[in-house]
Amino acid sequence: MKWALSGAMLGARELLELAPAAESSGYHSIAMPDSVFYPETVSADYPYTPDGKRMWNAEMPMPDPFIMMSAMAAVTERLEFSTNVLKLPLRDPLLTAKQVATMAVLSGNRIGIGVGVSWIPEEFTFTRTDMRTRGARTDEAIEIIKAVCAGNGPEWVEYHGKHYDFDRLMISPAPDRAVPIYVGGHSEPGLRRAARAGDGWISVNVPTDQLKVSIARLSDLRAEYGRSELPFEIDVSPTDITDLDGYRAIESAGATVCRVTPWHIYDVEQTTVGRIAALHRFADEVIARY
Repeated sequence: MKWALSGAMLGARELLELAPAAESSGYHSIAMPDSVFYPETVSADYPYTPDGKRMWNAEMPMPDPFIMMSAMAAVTERLEFSTNVLKLPLRDPLLTAKQVATMAVLSGNRIGIGVGVSWIPEEFTFTRTDMRTRGARTDEAIEIIKAVCAGNGPEWVEYHGKHYDFDRLMISPAPDRAVPIYVGGHSEPGLRRAARAGDGWISVNVPTDQLKVSIARLSDLRAEYGRSELPFEIDVSPTDITDLDGYRAIESAGATVCRVTPWHIYDVEQTTVGRIAALHRFADEVIARY
């Protein structure tokens, strides 16, 4: 099992202090969420809470994940970073591929990209993108990023799809190792996208029984697409596990990465000092013993 620290809802300066502490404690990576802005009025329910309400307020810090990942890479040597998840259809895929390629080179191939489709209608309206085509555009954007960041350094690429179309071009710098792309989502389309096109899958924060259902479905879908033998990360965030037996059980179910928020597990002050103490404690009590 690899251990990822959640970087959600933390300030930019604080994350720069947490990253070296996580690296020294044995964490594998830090996962950064993506929230472009907080609409005052939202015309859809949040899909991951019983009452449809978001778990954060408008003032909650949500640093740009690409800028934050680059900054944290600069103050660490081994720690890896990923998005959890980037709202890909809100962005132009070529511009995104340029950023991802630069981050991968800058960090020494310590970048992974987790992608999702977004659930907020206002995000699409205000960024002048089409919510109706978000799934199909995400599929094409994944292909474009994979082509640019295939791990062959700068090379000529072209793409001719329904939503994105361009002739031969080269983006430099480009990484000498392929950037992994992980797909988020528990819906059937999301699971199919992960099984068909992803290098892994990312869960939301849910109980173990829900994770096991999705993991089993992913196994079936990967077999359906003939991809069972390929490497595949399963990145989970169980809300009901805090002990070794629980983590071992979810690993037995297929999880390869566990995303944790130690300052929600232990009774500590919600300050930088308190959070660093919590991540060290989790490392001593779980990671080291695991």
